[in-house]
Amino acid sequence: MPDLPMELCRSYRAAAFAAAAFVMGAGVVVDAGHGAFAQGRLEAEYTATLAGIPIGRGNWTIDFSDDQFSAAATGATTGLLRVFTSGHGSSAAHGIVSIGQPVPVSYAASISNDKHNDDVRMAFAGGNIKDLSVEPPPGPSSDRIPVTEADRRNVLDPMTSVLNVVGGNGDPISPQACTRKVSVFDGRMRYDLRSEFKRMETVKAEKGYQGPVVVCAVYFIPISGYVPQRYAIKYLAALRDAEVWLAPIAGTRVMVPFRFSLPTPIGTGVLQATQFVAVAKPPHAAANVKTR
Repeated sequence: MPDLPMELCRSYRAAAFAAAAFVMGAGVVVDAGHGAFAQGRLEAEYTATLAGIPIGRGNWTIDFSDDQFSAAATGATTGLLRVFTSGHGSSAAHGIVSIGQPVPVSYAASISNDKHNDDVRMAFAGGNIKDLSVEPPPGPSSDRIPVTEADRRNVLDPMTSVLNVVGGNGDPISPQACTRKVSVFDGRMRYDLRSEFKRMETVKAEKGYQGPVVVCAVYFIPISGYVPQRYAIKYLAALRDAEVWLAPIAGTRVMVPFRFSLPTPIGTGVLQATQFVAVAKPPHAAANVKTR
């Protein structure tokens, strides 16, 4: 019989890795048929569970205007997981919107637990990594696939990685919102995230949004900076049942993740919004901010 605390922590790390990339990564879906980026603000709170047991909480804020965006997320372990490990983390990203596309400028992430602190800071120029600081740096390993200079070009950070532009003028809550593949660099690892349409659902937050969502299958494809034999990498790369549920921001054509789920060896890991409050900004509000 496997050791329960170790199996729990491994399963949680696998869930957290994918969830951070898709849910707390500030993903946004915008209509490409409009030259300007929609203007609005989202304030959301999430709970994380593993096999129905609470293990974490977090909050997420996004602000966006015609020419720039910012996103920030924080989270901490709760409930049973705190018996085995205590931790909290935060991340933030800022960028511009060019020809309807989000382009990262800066990214920072910090994770602390009982044993160590982890900090990543990146600066971008034209989609390429300009400056990078990682503490602690990746440990030496002859089995690790090295990150090349090419792997740091034409990439997004984890916070910006799920911003996606959906063409057309129809309802953005559609299968088209799921059809995409993005290249991500998180400071240590280069990987691709691919998604495809699965179905439509209806959700109701405790506070805020209630209505239809589009459900996408999520696939993780490691490229470099990882050790192929690591448990979490092998598990995520083989996974075919992870899902992200995208909900719209009121008054705009923007959609963001409402729920993320994936199976683990000891039960399903779920990160779901309990509060999902979105407010569209009138055009003059953004103009007033720029003049300050």
